[in-house]
Amino acid sequence: MWKEVAILIRKEITLEWRQKYALNGILLYIVSAVFITYLSFGMGQGNLAVTTWNALYWIILLFSAINAVAKSFIQEHQGRLLYYYMIASPEAILLAKVAYNAMLTLFLSLLGFLVFGIVMGNPVQDTLLFLVNLILGAIGFSASLTLVSSIASKAGNNGTLMAILSFPVLIPILLMAIRVSKNSIDGLDYSVSLDKLLTLLAIDAIVLAVGYILFPYLWKS
Repeated sequence: MWKEVAILIRKEITLEWRQKYALNGILLYIVSAVFITYLSFGMGQGNLAVTTWNALYWIILLFSAINAVAKSFIQEHQGRLLYYYMIASPEAILLAKVAYNAMLTLFLSLLGFLVFGIVMGNPVQDTLLFLVNLILGAIGFSASLTLVSSIASKAGNNGTLMAILSFPVLIPILLMAIRVSKNSIDGLDYSVSLDKLLTLLAIDAIVLAVGYILFPYLWKS
């Protein structure tokens, strides 16, 4: 199965490289959102409150992840899905989609952090804690949105359905990630954020486990 996962991840990277317009559109969205924030909340670094900086960063990251991951199954044609059905197990397909989307979301989050830091200033005092939080948040976003995307694709690619289903799943991940990133900005000790990191890790594990168990039944339909 892991060989199938590696081949499918390579396939996802190849398709993304060929269809550069999708990735370029997401990158343009991030840069544009940061620039609009820069114009709206004051010209120059240091003019933005820490809480506002944190909230805006995660809002931009959330919508970037939705735009990047939503197309996981929605963009797939029925003929291609049938071909996947014949050559790979459903567990391998789900794990490959989640792994690729997690890497893409993490790349977008790091790029957003870099652009946000250059334009709006970087108030983060504990960068390591912030990066660990980004990794867990990227895994949670990708796992949740990938599973919801597979459900929406079976309902006629209903974008409204995906938005409704993903909202209650993403809120706990977003709340935990915002709290941990606030602690990293304030430079608090790791012990203060340990319980929140474990909660975020548990949410990621639960979403992955639920997807791993339920996706084969969805895939067969």
